[in-house]
Amino acid sequence: MPVFPAAAHPPVPSHVALYWDFENLHAGLFEARHGEGAYGQPDGRFKVQEPLVDVAAVADLAAVFGPLAIHKAYCNWQFFGRYRDALMQAGIDLVQLFPPGGAAKNGADIRLALDAVDDVQRHAHIGTVVVAGGDSDFLPLAQRRELLRALAAAGLGA
Repeated sequence: MPVFPAAAHPPVPSHVALYWDFENLHAGLFEARHGEGAYGQPDGRFKVQEPLVDVAAVADLAAVFGPLAIHKAYCNWQFFGRYRDALMQAGIDLVQLFPPGGAAKNGADIRLALDAVDDVQRHAHIGTVVVAGGDSDFLPLAQRRELLRALAAAGLGA
């Protein structure tokens, strides 16, 4: 059986993994609209949320780097049902994270970072990781250059 030169070389990573720290991104937009600290109030956070995140626009931005192969969003989804259609249209794998206490954070940043590193190590075709979030919690992930091939961030500016 003949061996072709192209088969001797590993494929060039070209696909994108997009990870959303969804509640954090939404919270940042909520506070931009209603004032700093507004999302943390009981009448801000613990209610059905109006859609503020343009899911399609962020997915389109990530797709500039290549086709989306992994598309995950981390959140406590109980208050985000109004995003249902946009999330389904984008084909996002929703990861449910319940906070350990009523007012605690859901720990999405830790789970997201671990999943990103694990996915890149397991899937050679992932060339770019895009993180959509609302804070700088992912700087340590960006600093792990030996684990990631490329990292892009989509978030809120200060």
